[in-house]
Amino acid sequence: MKMSMEDFDEIYKENYQLVYKYLLSLTHDEDISEELTEETFYKATINISKFKNNSKLSTWLCKIAKNLWIDEIKRRNKFAKIDNKDVIVTEDVFLEKEERIQLFKSIQKLDALTRDVIYLKIKGDFNYKEIAEIMNTTETWVRVTFYRGKEKIKEDNNEK
Repeated sequence: MKMSMEDFDEIYKENYQLVYKYLLSLTHDEDISEELTEETFYKATINISKFKNNSKLSTWLCKIAKNLWIDEIKRRNKFAKIDNKDVIVTEDVFLEKEERIQLFKSIQKLDALTRDVIYLKIKGDFNYKEIAEIMNTTETWVRVTFYRGKEKIKEDNNEK
């Protein structure tokens, strides 16, 4: 796939916020997210010939971003931190620190796809349509996955 610099500029303008918000939902750190977003677009320009057009360009960019985040975790040999100042709002209920810790423990028990949906929704502040676009799936699948994930979290918390 051949592209001009103007094409790349347009891709950058159209997708920067989406990629940045996606990375922010993974990293919980604005500086790292910004740095990885820039690196994502750099990698995309180098590897545009590998884009097969069998998914949306934004999905491909988010896949690059996720792989860069995984590489960053490996490089730093640590996991993403949850900032104690974060306030997570789920169905208008403010969770206290201990409840947030329990929430994240419960989320970690979910399968990877459900966990991604939950994080994108509550930490990334994406709506169902945006999550579906990022994950290259349907909005209905995202809604059902989020609902089932919430139910599993409730079950997990009721068992304790």
